[in-house]
Amino acid sequence: MADVDLVDDVAALRSIDHERFHQQVETERKRLKAAIDDGIFDNPQGSIGLEYEFYAVAEPDAAEGRTGATEAGSLMRVPRRLLTMIGFEKELGLHNAEMSTSPQPLNRYGLTSQEAEVQSRLAAAQDVTQTEGMRLVSDGLWTIPPHGETARDYLTAAAIENDVAIATNMSDAVRYHAMANSEAADVGLVVDAPHVSLSAETVMPESLITSIQPHYQVPQARDLPLYFRYALRIAAPLLALCANSPFFPPDCYEDGTTIEDAIEDGWDEHRISVFETVLNAPSETTGKVRFPREIESAKQTVDRVAEDDLLIPIDVEETGRYDDEFAHFRHKHGSFWRWIRPVFDGPSKSAANARIEFRPIAGQPTVHDSISVLAAFAGLMVQLPRIDHPVDELDWETAYDNFYAAMRQGIDANLLWITEDGHETRRIDAIYGDLLDQAEAGLRAKDVPSHQIDSYLRPLRKRVELRTTPATWKRDRARAAADAGGDLAEAIGTAQRAYLDRQRGTLLEGSFVDWVED
Repeated sequence: MADVDLVDDVAALRSIDHERFHQQVETERKRLKAAIDDGIFDNPQGSIGLEYEFYAVAEPDAAEGRTGATEAGSLMRVPRRLLTMIGFEKELGLHNAEMSTSPQPLNRYGLTSQEAEVQSRLAAAQDVTQTEGMRLVSDGLWTIPPHGETARDYLTAAAIENDVAIATNMSDAVRYHAMANSEAADVGLVVDAPHVSLSAETVMPESLITSIQPHYQVPQARDLPLYFRYALRIAAPLLALCANSPFFPPDCYEDGTTIEDAIEDGWDEHRISVFETVLNAPSETTGKVRFPREIESAKQTVDRVAEDDLLIPIDVEETGRYDDEFAHFRHKHGSFWRWIRPVFDGPSKSAANARIEFRPIAGQPTVHDSISVLAAFAGLMVQLPRIDHPVDELDWETAYDNFYAAMRQGIDANLLWITEDGHETRRIDAIYGDLLDQAEAGLRAKDVPSHQIDSYLRPLRKRVELRTTPATWKRDRARAAADAGGDLAEAIGTAQRAYLDRQRGTLLEGSFVDWVED
């Protein structure tokens, strides 16, 4: 049976006056544009931050003898009291936990601080979670369901009370459950990928995926369109280099699917398609989750959010923050699900900022790999506008095609890039040679020392050199298991457990380079 209070709270959203909510958004739209004109969102320098999602799995040693957690690597629900103890935030699924770092200036100390904060908080969290027979995993898409359950059952379990669908394994935040219950909502509620089809009554299938989201705070809000234009063009090569979700849980595949089918026809970054098919209306050709169009001005960004389809109207409560002045706008922004997303917010006027959230990247094998992505993204955001790099001349349609090619084929995608000298190229070494050289130059411009730059960019350069990404690493292990006679479930399970085993010893201090150089 569903929680009665949660059902009532979700149902109550249906009585909210949509017209009044839109009127408040319109008022706040004008207020926000005036604040941009007044320079409130300008800052003396670029800053960085990171959102980092994890999921919990059974840890063999700690979990030994615990009922329901005896299968190594199986997904686990994180007790809410435990989430509070470790200082993480709840995400969509009960198995999820999210960390947000404190924003830091982009310099040698800021990057060090970002990595140290993630390491220290994650190490402390792992000390606590191991007492419950679990550990937190950095990954793109989980493939081993809870012990004794199927992934389909876990993702689709729901109770219907008073015409309200409540997902059994979803966090109790009203906004999550409201996505599929609000009269304003029109979402897909399906997973649609090669050899995979799954439908649900709620958005719970979206909890298959986990990500990192690097943030770059632009110095001057009026320059947001320029940074955004470059962010659109680097999205594909970074996505391709960081692909990490080539497989689904085996029972999500259609009957008769072989491991050869999953390997040959599957995509490198299924996380992209999961988010889009679960949350986009099936009748829409361009849904809320999509590769965004360019923006011509910071104010146009405000208009885009204000005019975006309203998913879940709520009664907004003030929290004492500066951005309460546009709280209804911020609520709409929460479902402005673009793969590259502009943001205006701030707890105070002095901390108000305009930033770009870079959302295509799956969780990476180690903390250092995730910080490497943050460093590369930030370095590119500094350098490309600074030198007027000609890749901004790549037309939007090509950037769009690049992005979805990277989703499907990862590092083998036939991407088009324009190098610093103005030449078009599809050669992998030329694309990444230029891309990572520009990231290096951007970090050097922020006085990051050479040895530190090398520490951050070497893991990415090594992926290019070896033509190996986390997705290809998993696929190679699955293929080896299949060659040894394993079927779909055995091969995917073997690849996933190999990933978890390698991560156990490298998550906090190692790198994916350690995995591929052994």
